[in-house]
Formats: sequence, structure tokens, C-alpha cells
Amino acid sequence: MTPIEELTHLLRPAGGGLYLVSTGLDAQQALQRRLYGADDAATVQRRFVERLEQLADAKALILGVPSDIGAGYRRGASLAPAAIRAAMLDADPDWPERAASLGVIDVGDVFVVPQLLHDDMLSRPQRQRTQTALYPKVAEGLRSVMPVSPLSIEERALDLLLALAPNAKPMVLGGDHSVAWPLTVALHRRAGGGPFAIVQPDAHTDLMPERLGVKYCFATWSYHANELLGRGGRLVQLGVRASRHPREHWESTLDVRQFWPDSYLQRPTETADEVMAHLRSLNVSGVYLSNDIDGTDVRFAPSTGTPEPLGLDPEWLLALIDRIGTEIGMVAADCVEVAPPLGSDEESLRTLSLANRYVRASIDALLRTP
Repeated sequence: MTPIEELTHLLRPAGGGLYLVSTGLDAQQALQRRLYGADDAATVQRRFVERLEQLADAKALILGVPSDIGAGYRRGASLAPAAIRAAMLDADPDWPERAASLGVIDVGDVFVVPQLLHDDMLSRPQRQRTQTALYPKVAEGLRSVMPVSPLSIEERALDLLLALAPNAKPMVLGGDHSVAWPLTVALHRRAGGGPFAIVQPDAHTDLMPERLGVKYCFATWSYHANELLGRGGRLVQLGVRASRHPREHWESTLDVRQFWPDSYLQRPTETADEVMAHLRSLNVSGVYLSNDIDGTDVRFAPSTGTPEPLGLDPEWLLALIDRIGTEIGMVAADCVEVAPPLGSDEESLRTLSLANRYVRASIDALLRTP
């Protein structure tokens, strides 16, 4: 099986990562027709495959991971990749053509079984049953090694995508924040263990080694990413304000670098300068921006699973994203924890509008070469 063929089994056309049979299916297919400029499902599938065949020249990749099984308090982020894409189209109906002209390829969605999270958590019989359901046309010998859980599929798909598109930088649309872990692993593998930094706007630290016995989820991914990066302040967290421990605890025990609201709210310009100075001091090859939308103040992004007041101002964060792209360079980005069903219609639209701005700014920064 070729890498392209494997990707067509692991992924679905953009907007199609959620398994729908009746309820919601018409809206899903309508979005796909918009995204692919198609009149029917067959044309959507054909153009999805055509985009995968153009990966060699890609400069940036968009991948949706519509999974919120790794979340905690309130769910709804599984609907975000489709909703963010719809918001991007509403703001710019010509976005697919503009993206293509920039070398940005939307490679589709990880196909999600919503009861699963990571293959390490599955029994062998369960994995075999799901492999049979997901990959009925794949020969049994190959099928037996294929991943079935969202995080495991995401990691394998990213490995394939980054091999086929060696110069491309990923933009992942979550999903809850656990989707950042497979991207961190794939980036680390591509870099051969070389140094990059993670900048994480977030209301929470996500620095638990495990949560209720679960190793990889929204509350643990940062801990494991920090260990994979080798600590050394390469994990930089912005806007933390919901924590059992003070900043000094995290920085002294895990060697992360944090900027809490007391710094940001009192000295926004100086704090941005301090963030950039710290990143430059690391001598890293680039930055992976892992943007949890609850890092932003709840006034601007209320439709999220764990909203918190006193967060980051969107204009401040957008300016910082621009500086990172211009002065250091970005190797990847994500936008996670957007939960469109939570809150009123107006709150959902406000959150999605901001998510669209964050995604477009992140793509702009990914395309830049300092």
C-alpha cells in the first residue's frame, strides 16, 4: 500500500471526520461541497485524493481532528473543525482558491470513532473489531497494524504527510487539546530530536503526568510534550490562571516558562518582549503554537469547554503570533478547544470568528521564513 493509499484510509475529505448516518449528514455534505467546489460526493472524494497527490509541493497543511473524547468538563469540540472551516468560508468565500495559490493544502480530517482516544488504551479484541469496521477493504495483514483511535490515527497520518510534504508545516484544527500530543511527537520525529519550542496560550497548565489513570488527554499532553522536548524552558505557557499550584511550582519542578495574567495584564508590551527574548535565548529551529482558545479571555471566546475570565486579549495574541512568525519562525500550529454548541448562537459565532482569525494568522506565520 502506498502512502497516499494509506492516507485515504486514515483520513476523510475535509469536514467528514465525524461518522454520521442521518442526523447532521446533510449539513456535513453541504459543507464538503462548498469546500471542494463539488456537486456530489464522488467529486468531493476525487478532489480530496487529488489534493493528497499534490503534497510534494505543499508549504502548509490543514488537518482536522474532530475528537473531544480527551476533554474533561464540557464537550463539543468535536464539531469545531467543520465549524471553523465554515467560518473561514463565510469570512472569505474564495478561501479554498486562495489557499491553493499559497501552497496550503487541506488534507481532510482524521476519521474519528468517538468512543476511542488512543490505541494504547484498547484491548486487542476491541482494536481488531474496530480495524475490521474502519478498513474493510484493506488486506488482513496490513489492517492488523493500522491505528483505530483518533490520536493514534493522527500521529500515523502526520508521519505520512510530513514524509510526503517535507517542506510543509501543519495546521491542526481540534478537537480538544489532547490532539496536540500526536503533532508534538510527529514534529519531534521529523526533527530527529532537534530542538523546537512550544508556545501554549492556555488557561490551564495541562501538566499532569496522568489523569484518572489516563496518560494522554487534554490535561496531560503538556507534561509529556515537555519531557519529550527535554525541558529547558522549551515549553512556554501564556495566560495560565486556573491552577492548583503557583507559577513557581511549575517552573521549579518541570522547568517550564510561564507568563501569568498578573504579568500580561499589567505590562502587555513588556510581557510580549519578554516572551520573544526567552524564545530567542533557546536557539530553537522554530515554534509550535498550540493555541487553546480558553487562553483567551472568556469575553472574546465564550464557547469553549472550560472558559475562564482575565485571559489574553486577542489583539495581543495575534500580534505575538505575527512576531513569532517574523522573528523566529513557526514549524506548526493548532487551534483547539473551540466548542460551537456551548453557549448562545451569538457566543458561538463570536468564538468561531475569533478562531478563524487565529487560524488565518497562524497560517500566515507558518508561511513566513524569518
